[in-house]
Amino acid sequence: MGFFEKIKQGLAKTKQGIMGQVDSMLRSFVKIDEDFFEELEELLIMADVGIETSEEIIERLRDKVKDERETNSEAVKEFLKEIVSDMLRDEEGMHLSTKPSVILVVGVNGVGKTTSIGKIANLYKQQGKKVILGAADTFRAAAAEQLCIWADRAGCDIVHQKEGTDPAAVVFDTISAGKSRGVDIIICDTAGRLHNKKNLMDELGKMIRVIDRELPDADKEILLVCDATTGQNGLNQAKEFKNVAPLTGIILTKLDGTAKGGIVVAIKHELDIPIRFVGVGEQMDDLQEFVPEEFANALFEGQDSDNE
Repeated sequence: MGFFEKIKQGLAKTKQGIMGQVDSMLRSFVKIDEDFFEELEELLIMADVGIETSEEIIERLRDKVKDERETNSEAVKEFLKEIVSDMLRDEEGMHLSTKPSVILVVGVNGVGKTTSIGKIANLYKQQGKKVILGAADTFRAAAAEQLCIWADRAGCDIVHQKEGTDPAAVVFDTISAGKSRGVDIIICDTAGRLHNKKNLMDELGKMIRVIDRELPDADKEILLVCDATTGQNGLNQAKEFKNVAPLTGIILTKLDGTAKGGIVVAIKHELDIPIRFVGVGEQMDDLQEFVPEEFANALFEGQDSDNE
């Protein structure tokens, strides 16, 4: 099953809720006037697209409708898809061209960080890459055990130490093992202690310095895991993390569990951090690399087409 089908299923709750109302509204309005734009903006805000982002979408839509002199609501829906797709687009994609490349995964506890790491490892394994995991969340007792289970499922190596070990030492050991075993991608977990920002910043800073020292020319991605079901709280969390870490991308989990899938657009637009992966289920292959055009199509596809 491709990204479009997965994301279409994953967005079922969003489409049954607010986005279903957007679709109904687009079909019911006979005139594209100011009332139309105001109602559409209100519905987007309710879908957790956010006030700032919704205003931007509506402003662009107004301009497009005016320029094209469009009066057909179906055409307006296509404009809406184009605008959202454009706002979500990231021309560069993941930077993982060196051997090895490093992915550092951050996020508060409970957002699906460990699960996401296992699924990303599996994704790259399926692409023929050799992957090693580093259990550098040594603060939480069960973190290394959980990551070992996921490493086993994905069929990749893992480096872990006892609870309380310096996380940077685990990163160092993982890099050393990765070098000696000729891996393509090193993925390291980190502790999610956002409530103690200084410790978190110091810890992450130390890990990044180890990576830069041991692999000075390696491509490096720092990915934040956000729980889509938390809506605007997830956006606020991302803002906090952006203040303490040089984030390069977002992994958005549990998208299938929320009616407010619009948060994807808000995170990308307000933080200017690309969405790299989205989680749309519990299975090993339910974490998908993000495709903006297909997400926008799935988000605004009408309920009728789902039932054909």
